[in-house]
Amino acid sequence: MTETESIAYDVVVLGAGPVGENVADRTRAAGLTTAVVESELVGGECSYWACMPSKALLRPVIAQADARRLPGLEQAVQGPLDTPAVLARRDEYTSHWQDDGQIRWLEGTGADLYRGQGRLAGPRTVTVTGPDGTVTTLTARHAVAVCTGTSARLPHLPGLDGVKPWTSREATSAKAAPGRLIVVGGGVVATEMATAWQALGSRVTLLVRGKGLLSRMEPFAGELVADALTEAGVDIRTGTSVESVSRENGTVVAVTGTGDRVEADEILFATGRAPRTEDIGLDTVGLEPGSWLDVDDSLRVTGTDWLYGVGDVNHRALLTHQGKYQARIAGAAIAARAAGAEPPDEPWGAHAATADHHAVPQVVFTDPEAAAVGLSLAEAEQAGHRVRAVDVELSSVAGAGLYGDGYTGRARMVVDLEEEILRGVTFVGPGVGELIHSATVAVAGRVPVGRLWHAVPSYPTLSEVWLRLLEAYRDN
Repeated sequence: MTETESIAYDVVVLGAGPVGENVADRTRAAGLTTAVVESELVGGECSYWACMPSKALLRPVIAQADARRLPGLEQAVQGPLDTPAVLARRDEYTSHWQDDGQIRWLEGTGADLYRGQGRLAGPRTVTVTGPDGTVTTLTARHAVAVCTGTSARLPHLPGLDGVKPWTSREATSAKAAPGRLIVVGGGVVATEMATAWQALGSRVTLLVRGKGLLSRMEPFAGELVADALTEAGVDIRTGTSVESVSRENGTVVAVTGTGDRVEADEILFATGRAPRTEDIGLDTVGLEPGSWLDVDDSLRVTGTDWLYGVGDVNHRALLTHQGKYQARIAGAAIAARAAGAEPPDEPWGAHAATADHHAVPQVVFTDPEAAAVGLSLAEAEQAGHRVRAVDVELSSVAGAGLYGDGYTGRARMVVDLEEEILRGVTFVGPGVGELIHSATVAVAGRVPVGRLWHAVPSYPTLSEVWLRLLEAYRDN
């Protein structure tokens, strides 16, 4: 092991995924010298194993499903998808797991990239162990931002190590469709990957511990997605736990809590995420290795004046777009403090990640899509708000019928009856992912219901559901 001299920067960023890149972009724009440390690929989980490859796999599936709803196209798209072509396009969207383009972008900001494992070595100090064993010490005059994200969390099960299970990484980067695939879980990764691989030629069995799918959304979201997956051929088994797994002559065998044996060629565990903080030196600054980082709304770690936890590591909202939002806030806060000013912390200001509490949007790219922002009805009631849910079938608008025959979907807005604003909105149906930003603006902007009457939706679009929701609220 060879040690080099210490190099000083204004800011050191651990992790060069979308979150770390955006922190660096903002601090560099403020004139602060910035170093970024990355142990894998610049661009992070989203670019190579999550958002981009998963949506590249799903887009042909959704396009085919939409085409099958239209006379004139229905017969033309009845055959199976060209799986090798879909996988090849997925590979293009991951840049074939090469990060040259991302490196050029990062270097274009003026930040310096250090390849290797970065670890805290006390306050404002980071050591980087390079691929050749060389250790470089970086010191930060103002801030260290931990942007290391999360990794898949696997359960402790007998036989798991010998099975070589898939996590989200293997599910989005697989080179061929397994003949049979077990998916364990009922959340976003589980439902999206069940959707993709069933359509790409796998026979999928979905084992769900809970009562239904997408439990963090309105109940009807999981119900409609489950109906569609079942119709597509997925075998969904709710209330089912996996007690052990094994691989026998190449076949995976999962034994459930009821003693059933489920066989497949591969098994995917989509059972949650864990923070990638176990090997970044948290113990050297009095924090617990492997823990989530508790932060304030400027993303500064509680009890420090120099350490920031941005993105998934703080467990506020495990979504790429929300992490990038936090990065913009953190970058502004770091810059303000570096200039000697304590930034104001008022909600919805430039230095406070307020949307994390009130207006987090998410799209689940299944068929049908499920999209939501803000609080569900149950969450709003638990938070003590006096609210009413307003539901409308999406098939009630002309745009739905034009989108495709037999269109099925539902919309809900959760109205705060005291403030007359929206606490949350959920859409489920084909194409609704593109509707959710209008709901995000309404929730984040606290737009009064009375003013929404003057936001006239174009006819005939799916967005006309806004008018139907407002009418339902008025008439009831």
